[in-house]
Amino acid sequence: MIETIATTPYDDQKPGTSGLRKKVPHFRQPHYAENFIQSIFDAAGSDGGETLVIGGDGRFYNREVILIAIRMAAGNGYGRVIVGQGGLLSTPAASNLIRKRGASGGIILSASHNPGGPDGDFGIKYNIANGGPAPEKITTAIFEKSKAITRYRTWTETAPDISRLGETKLGDMVVEVVDPVADYASLMEELFDFEKIRDLVASGFTLRFDAMHAVTGPYATEILQNRLGAPAGSVINGTPLEDFGGGHPDPNAVHAATLINQMMSEKAPDFGAASDGDGDRNLVMGRGIVVSPSDSLAVLAANAHLAPGYAVGIAGIARSMPTSRAADRVAEARKIGIYETPTGWKFFGTLLDAGKVTICGEESAGTGSNHVREKDGLWAVLLWLNILAERRESVKSVLESHWTEFGRTFYQRHDYEEIDSEVAGELMGSLHDRLASMAGQRFGTLVVSEADDFSYKDPVDGSIATGQGVRIVFSGGSRIVYRLSGTGTKGATLRVYIERYEKDPAKRDQNPAAALKELIDTADVIGEIKKRTGRTAPDVVT
Repeated sequence: MIETIATTPYDDQKPGTSGLRKKVPHFRQPHYAENFIQSIFDAAGSDGGETLVIGGDGRFYNREVILIAIRMAAGNGYGRVIVGQGGLLSTPAASNLIRKRGASGGIILSASHNPGGPDGDFGIKYNIANGGPAPEKITTAIFEKSKAITRYRTWTETAPDISRLGETKLGDMVVEVVDPVADYASLMEELFDFEKIRDLVASGFTLRFDAMHAVTGPYATEILQNRLGAPAGSVINGTPLEDFGGGHPDPNAVHAATLINQMMSEKAPDFGAASDGDGDRNLVMGRGIVVSPSDSLAVLAANAHLAPGYAVGIAGIARSMPTSRAADRVAEARKIGIYETPTGWKFFGTLLDAGKVTICGEESAGTGSNHVREKDGLWAVLLWLNILAERRESVKSVLESHWTEFGRTFYQRHDYEEIDSEVAGELMGSLHDRLASMAGQRFGTLVVSEADDFSYKDPVDGSIATGQGVRIVFSGGSRIVYRLSGTGTKGATLRVYIERYEKDPAKRDQNPAAALKELIDTADVIGEIKKRTGRTAPDVVT
């Protein structure tokens, strides 16, 4: 039967870029998770009988909260809950299930690339019926509900065993436990030429995929090894663990250093890749080269027609504002639309639903297409493999050919993590105060042509987002962007994005750090980073 339990609000349940993220002990406070889940249900509204998808990345506390959410779904009138076996469901696979099964939405339990374990991070995100992250009007409604909550509803009986496939009942609600990989793998077979990729692998092409003990292990094992014929051991760290094996499931130069070092060695495989905690980010490498996320977006957009699912071409490209403008040059050459949005995959949803774009990407290693409404790490890996199978070239050769045609955009992101929140706010405040007078200022050889705080009006629904990052643009097109990230759980993360375009083929083989040195030095001066934070170098460079 349904039980109504009295509760009191917490004042810190405002969803960020990708839902609500806090440390595990914070989530384990009395009624904390229940309050937020009930606020989701209250904001989403219900006519009764809807289908809800639930799953997560397998991190610590994942299973407990899934069982709570199942019971609360029954208490709030849902007709069916679809949950991944054992509580596992990658973010793109959850998006696919929501769309395929006509669900009203889904609850995804993940803190993405953040560390796990009893003292690690945890997160809850709500996706809407199109499979994408809830837009701001819904996340705002969730927050407002959370501030006024007085009760939550749950089913008194214990939730069913989610380790066994099949259907059971909880009151009048059906609980359906599904294979988390099957539907997603079938979708990938529809989009890509698996036979041609199998032929590439059979020809002696070698690959290594690091699942980082996160959710993509079972997906990569099934697709890369079982269906595409990569030898056993091609997928490493493939067993999802609650603490990600003590590692940090972020596919970047720091946390994927072991794989990167292997790809730089004389005995490197032909292709290397990694994905993050919930399977929506990717790192792509070739022998002796790491592909930047911004370059990867541009290359995938330029070559997508080589995969069966995109053979007719793409409608357009969308990128987050801090992502380099390499994709813009592809769009211009192909005479297709290009859209610049705020950071956060939710801003791509309306463009995808309206058919304005086919491929989207963010500099934070997220790329995807209209097959779901989330970024999709394994999808990007498979599109790269399809391109390599068609072109029969190395990753390095494909990248160099791209630079020859479109020019090279040198690009880095510098992350300053766990800065005191007040200090970070003052740093950004100082930047805002100086924007109006910055045009025309000279820093070394660089002259500021324009400076603003990025705002966005959605061309489909007219919604407006402001305060999305400070942009400093120099004569010649080089850029520095400053923004505070919404994905951390402690202090503030300052992200600084540095970009310079080079058309001259004779200069395209420079080391990115050398090519960007003056901009990097200028970024510290304009942002007053060392002066205000005491930091002499970023924690992570990607």
